[in-house]
Amino acid sequence: MAIQTDQVKQPATHKATGVIHPYLPGLLLCAVAVVISMGINKLLPGVSALIVAIVLGITLTNVIRLPESTMPGITFASKKLLRLGIVFLGLQLVLSDIISLGAPMLLVIVCIVGGGIFSTLLIGRLMKMRAAQVLLIACGFSICGAAAVAGVEGVTDSDEEDVVTAVALVVIFGTLMIPAVPFLGQLLGMSPELNGMWAGASIHEIAQVVAAGGIIGGGALAAAVIAKLARILMLAPVVAVLSVRQRRRGNLNPEAKRPPIVPLFIIGFLAMILIRSFCNLPQGVIDAGSMIQTALLSAAMFGLGCGVKIRNLMNVDVRPFILAAISTLIVAGIAYTGIILVH
Repeated sequence: MAIQTDQVKQPATHKATGVIHPYLPGLLLCAVAVVISMGINKLLPGVSALIVAIVLGITLTNVIRLPESTMPGITFASKKLLRLGIVFLGLQLVLSDIISLGAPMLLVIVCIVGGGIFSTLLIGRLMKMRAAQVLLIACGFSICGAAAVAGVEGVTDSDEEDVVTAVALVVIFGTLMIPAVPFLGQLLGMSPELNGMWAGASIHEIAQVVAAGGIIGGGALAAAVIAKLARILMLAPVVAVLSVRQRRRGNLNPEAKRPPIVPLFIIGFLAMILIRSFCNLPQGVIDAGSMIQTALLSAAMFGLGCGVKIRNLMNVDVRPFILAAISTLIVAGIAYTGIILVH
């Protein structure tokens, strides 16, 4: 009987190994990138591990030709690990902190996200750009950068080039805003708290928001992070609406793949928010969740960076760059106007 059991188990083990093996080279490369990125962030706390990871990916793929064997694992990281990272991102949100912003400011956040998305979509249509590319830029710039691009990509008909371009634009324009928002806030006579709130309400990536909040100083960092987390919370309803829209399109085209009404990673994201908000989690668990989230998103950013070929990016139409600049100004303008009106 023991021999028969071993004979049954052995093929299953080989099968599992065969499934995992193609991903190992790429995932190991991503793991090395994560260690480097998080190590640099530890030495230089003002430097985001996510930005380091995407720069590493862009540099590596444009300096050397990566082995074909690494491609499955890199693709897995840029898609699956990114969505898992979004799930753990939910552990950073506490509903009571967001509610503490007050109803007027929460309405401003809704206007920032809604106004940013609709304005960018309208301008992109007038510029005759591809609808999927415009939607990725609109959501990335209005909600939470690369995480929003990944979330929306999962429920739309966008291609890899659109995703890579949108992420590259998030990195470029979000990084430019790190020094710009503190400088303009001081020029406009904003208090550190209001300037921090403006940073959180207008800058794309949460890591970029933290960097800007640190530059402003005072109570800016806490205000910036809470405002940014409120924007991140908008990711769930936006993805759900886009998923429903995609399903309706699928009804018109029977061969089209129909995404779930609410994608599984968004359900996980919301579940993590509820756990963090209503369960008394030890600080160690929260810190571990933050580290896992950073590691997963860093691996994903490295994977996305590996898809950015500078030669191809230089051949990209100038219109996405123009749209990204306009979208940045619109989001920042709505955020500034709303903050001044409610404070």
